[in-house]
Amino acid sequence: MKYKTLGKTGLFVSELCLGTMTFGGQGVWANMGNVQQEDAQALIARALEHGVNFIDTADIYSNGAAEEIVGQSLKNLGVRREDVVIATKVYGPVGPGPNDHGNSRGHILDSVKASLKRLQVDHIDLYQLHGADTVTPIEESLAALDTLVRQGLVRYVGVSNWSAWQMARALGHSERLNLAKIVTTQNYYTLAGRDLEREIVPLIRDEKLGLMVWSPLAGGLLSGKFGRDKQAEQGSRRTTFDFPPVAMDRAYQVIDAMETIAADKGVSVAQIALAWLLHQPHVTSVIVGAKRIAQLDDNVGATEVRLSADEIARLNDVSEITKEYPAWMQRVREVAPKPPLSAVPATSD
Repeated sequence: MKYKTLGKTGLFVSELCLGTMTFGGQGVWANMGNVQQEDAQALIARALEHGVNFIDTADIYSNGAAEEIVGQSLKNLGVRREDVVIATKVYGPVGPGPNDHGNSRGHILDSVKASLKRLQVDHIDLYQLHGADTVTPIEESLAALDTLVRQGLVRYVGVSNWSAWQMARALGHSERLNLAKIVTTQNYYTLAGRDLEREIVPLIRDEKLGLMVWSPLAGGLLSGKFGRDKQAEQGSRRTTFDFPPVAMDRAYQVIDAMETIAADKGVSVAQIALAWLLHQPHVTSVIVGAKRIAQLDDNVGATEVRLSADEIARLNDVSEITKEYPAWMQRVREVAPKPPLSAVPATSD
């Protein structure tokens, strides 16, 4: 297991992060999994054995049950607080009231207390805004997060599912108002969906943000269970909850290439999907969810898979996204012949 700094911080996190959407099985989250306390605790223990020190959850996962399971598991296992990095999120609805969701100061301050109680900890390492609030002024949300950092309840702050321009605005406001800056972004990113590379990846590189990848197997589509001539058994996640949306023609091309490379290397198709992400320099940590120990072990095996330059090129070619304007125009400028320096008129003071 390798470790990387979380964005521009000095905090080291494992290249794989244990996701907890499969914990609890309540409400819509039952589509992701129904892992209860005993099995979830076993998954957390195995992840720690593999060197995973990073756990991601959210207050809305199974109506808070996922956070409770994580907190109780860490307590039962006797894990030192210093040995695990806990990330959770705020934004989604946690009650029926008009103020039970969003990124308002009130909701953020109320929600962090509830998450701390469920997790049974005195601080959260990474607290993330789970969505962009179109009502609350961004300065209000950032000031609330800054308050939590100053109080020691939260160490670092991040966002999830924000557009590049929204993150750029947030970074600008934080700089201007001397507030705690966002250090991470959590986004969907797979060989079957590389839209992130249009605007968000350039921002990540420029601002040196940490990128946490969710649904790296595209909701199970890249797990090896699906292909042109095969469909997963009824009851698997993609058959009950077709999400995230994917362009299937391109996805099948990707799966074809992945299957060939996986067969050549004697590894699983899922490991190829994860390994490609781990080879991307702008990726900090890939979030993997699991329902069974064997599934977790297979995912962790991806950290040992080394893709050659040729294999990466093959995967890139079949999964490449169409460049949109102004990206294609900027590309034309980049590759256009440059005039020799002697042809550039000299300037004088």
